Amino acid sequence: MTDTTTVDPESVDQRSRPDKKAARSGGGGLFRTFWRWHFYASFLVIPVLLVLASTGLVYLLRFQIEPLLHADLMKVDVPSSGTRLSYDAQAASLLKAYPDGRIAAVLEPSDADRSTDFSLSTAAPGTPSWEDDTIREVYVNPYTGEVLGELDPNKTVSGYAKNLHSNFMAGDLGAYVMELGACWAIVMAITGYYMYWRGRAARARRKAARAAGAALRHKHATIGLFVGVGLLALVASGLPWTIWWGAKAQELATSQGTSFWSEDPGAQSSAPTLDASVPHSHAVPWGEGKSTVPTSEGTAASRSTADQIGFDGAIETANVRGLHHPMTVIPPADEKGVYSVIGYAFNEPGHESALHIDQFTGKPVAEFGYDQYGALAKVVGQGIALHEGRRFGTANMVVSGLFCVAVMFMCVAGPLMWWRRRPKGASMGAPRGRLSLKAGPVAVVGLIALGVGLPLFGASLVAVFALDQLVLRRVAPLRNFFNVA
Repeated sequence: MTDTTTVDPESVDQRSRPDKKAARSGGGGLFRTFWRWHFYASFLVIPVLLVLASTGLVYLLRFQIEPLLHADLMKVDVPSSGTRLSYDAQAASLLKAYPDGRIAAVLEPSDADRSTDFSLSTAAPGTPSWEDDTIREVYVNPYTGEVLGELDPNKTVSGYAKNLHSNFMAGDLGAYVMELGACWAIVMAITGYYMYWRGRAARARRKAARAAGAALRHKHATIGLFVGVGLLALVASGLPWTIWWGAKAQELATSQGTSFWSEDPGAQSSAPTLDASVPHSHAVPWGEGKSTVPTSEGTAASRSTADQIGFDGAIETANVRGLHHPMTVIPPADEKGVYSVIGYAFNEPGHESALHIDQFTGKPVAEFGYDQYGALAKVVGQGIALHEGRRFGTANMVVSGLFCVAVMFMCVAGPLMWWRRRPKGASMGAPRGRLSLKAGPVAVVGLIALGVGLPLFGASLVAVFALDQLVLRRVAPLRNFFNVA
């Protein structure tokens, strides 16, 4: 049983009314207010963070997980000669096995014992790749040309993880919930830091006394000290992806002459953007996603696919220009299109580049890379690389993986602490406290500023206050259940 005679904020029995002296001083009362916000925010934040952390961990390790699960498709035996077939020969072998297919992209093998990954579409010509649901990843042995098999990129473990991570696989509604949960995660982190600082003495005493639940609370607070920093960083770097804030912030940036993305200065046509040309299973550098794709120069009606430079010619040109491997090559969609070669530079965002090559002459039509990004696009690109655990190579991946595990621990430890101290009867056992301008002016102003900067969060904040004032405080059973001060 918790000792209610002490005024330590963390040792106050939440089934009793707050200590009046502490409330007047703004100490224990403000602590309980922050605790209350932390408690109720968790109902939205914990499910969102649990999904984000678990799916993020899977996606982070996708290059290790998928080859283990699909070794028969993704791994090959290296012959003693070590000689690979040309990409055009591999493509011919693929189309022989899939005569009705159309190659949408080819990804170079990342290592000698890896197969070549072809994106194959059976959709009607002209269908944008980003809405092509027929895309399949077909794997070819680069040494023999044997077609090893296919996968639906949306139905792999990492495919499910990616789709869950973006919107819970629930369309726009899921994307809004995800964004709202990320916004409230900021509140969780800030209130958590306040509680860590104000409650440190009480936690130390309870741990020394070996009080029930003290060890778990200490771990929750200590791990949270580090998780909060990463959480704030990941939320900030993930906001450009969000359905509402990301879109509105990009509109604002565009009106000021800048952009989250960058425009391709070499694009002269009204062709689709690069991210609309690339199959959804392949990554496009963030800064290049909205760059438009130019046309081939000097095309002639008498020319045919036999006159094209092919995948090998495109890669040879890209090699001369110094693009990073492994490259992704997108073939022309029609007689006016280009070969677009993407050097993603996975661990080095500053080296990523896209080269558009005339399909008949093999001459570069346009090249667009990190150096052409605007300042804002460079910052966002670096932030996203950090978010995806690839900015600093293996070290970044290891730290990001540990962070995901720590977040999952926090998502379990929090509800477990509540379960152990939950009261009997019709009550949630929520901490009792009320935020006021007099008791916490900085907190009130900060909350308003956060609501203005993140309007979706601000709208939810208005809804929470309206529910509190118009419903919870006026209906006695609800007032008691939610422990309204």
